[in-house]
Amino acid sequence: MISNISKRYARAFFEIAEEEKKLEQYYNELSQFSSIVAENKDLAGFLANPIFEQDVKKKVLEQIIGKLSLSPMTVNFLKLLTDKNRIGILPDIETCYRLLMDETLQKVRVTVKTAFPLSSQMQDYITANLKKMTGRAVEVTVENDQGLLGGIVIGVGDTRYDGSIKNQLNNMRNLLGEAR
Repeated sequence: MISNISKRYARAFFEIAEEEKKLEQYYNELSQFSSIVAENKDLAGFLANPIFEQDVKKKVLEQIIGKLSLSPMTVNFLKLLTDKNRIGILPDIETCYRLLMDETLQKVRVTVKTAFPLSSQMQDYITANLKKMTGRAVEVTVENDQGLLGGIVIGVGDTRYDGSIKNQLNNMRNLLGEAR
């Protein structure tokens, strides 16, 4: 569950990005920094811990930022989060920002899970049909999942379309269990 504080920070940063017409650029920069923090638990703990002084946190933050090519606006936003002891909610802010951006750009993110790799033709076919179905631009992420046995599972937002063999076998098992 995402807090109202995360939503407010995300909306404020989003509005600046919208004004400057840099929605995706700022999201990518935010996401880049967020993934670095997420991959390093010690860094995340350090930045979120109120025991450490703000000056020390800022120096560490500036060293990390120095190795990345972030816009001055994103740098200032990250420094603000550090100053306000809100850097710990960066993943939630990133999620809120992405939702706002997707809504504005009329984009939907789709996850496709298959037991075997999809050909580029099949991926294009799925993308085209999902675009027709949703009426929005579609960003597809394909994941291989050997546990499906075969078939496909498509997640569009909160909706899940499960055409996997594993699901079909489970449905048959349930039907046979009810027939006894």
